[in-house]
Order: sequence, then C-alpha cells, then structure tokens
Amino acid sequence: MRYNIIRKMDIANGPGIRVSIFMQGCTFNCKNCFNKETHDFNGGKEFTDDTISKVLDLASESYIQGLSILGGEPLHPKNVEGTTKLAKEFKKRYPDKSIWIWSGYLYDEYICNLDITNYIDVVVDGRYEEDLHDFRLLYRGSSNQRVIDIKKSTKEKIVLYEGA
Repeated sequence: MRYNIIRKMDIANGPGIRVSIFMQGCTFNCKNCFNKETHDFNGGKEFTDDTISKVLDLASESYIQGLSILGGEPLHPKNVEGTTKLAKEFKKRYPDKSIWIWSGYLYDEYICNLDITNYIDVVVDGRYEEDLHDFRLLYRGSSNQRVIDIKKSTKEKIVLYEGA
C-alpha cells in the first residue's frame, strides 16, 4: 500500500484544523477528479508503521480536531487494511478526535460491512460526478455524495451529518 501526501494542517477536508492523508490508488477514475495524481497504485510513497506514527504525532497538537483520510481510494481492497490500521491506532490514541474518510464506494453497499466503521466518525461516500458538481456543497464535490454520520447510522438507516 502507498500514500500520496500528508498535510499537517488542513482546513478544507472536514471541520476545524485536521491532519489529512491522501492514500494512493483508485480505479474509479472519476471525470475531472481533483486528485488524479493519486490514481496510480504505484505512485506516491510506501505506507508503513512509520507513516502511521508520523500521522499520530502530527495530530498531537490540541488545535488538531481530527484526521481526514482521502485518496485515491482509501477503501479499495488494496488499501483498506492499512487504512483501517491507521484509523484504529488514531482512535486508540485520540478517542475524542474525529476521523473523516472520503470514498467512492457507497456506505450501504460496501462500507457498512467493513471493520473500519468501528473507528471512523463520518464518511463522505459516492463517486464524484462532474455533472452534479456544486461549489456550495460542504465537504463534497457533487450533490450525489453523502456526508454520513457513522455513529448514528446502521445498515438499515443512514443518518446524514448535520454540519454539511
């Protein structure tokens, strides 16, 4: 597994000031994706335990409200194990800080069955669709994407995050 970049102070991807990591590799190839450089599974840098330690250390500051995990596709079968390990370690160290994740997969068709839902707080699901792009949307690029409150949602009922 690989990652593209870590941002130590991101204010665009989730509420407040966050640490963000962009995972490497995506097969969706959404038209006009804002992150095409993350699509190649062979690009970026190797994701290791040192990468996890770096993210955890960057999040130690009191002004950091959480972790944002984007891509590429962090929940692709090639990435989901490492992404889950990162989320689990983050929640273990920072139980009161939130984890947000962006995925082209749908919550009710794939994500709800993953172990990572035990650690993340919000998922922005669905592929970016250029025809549905709207600059007014918070935390998502197109109106088909949902900002889902994982803690309030179940497999039967999806609850949208109130701040979006």
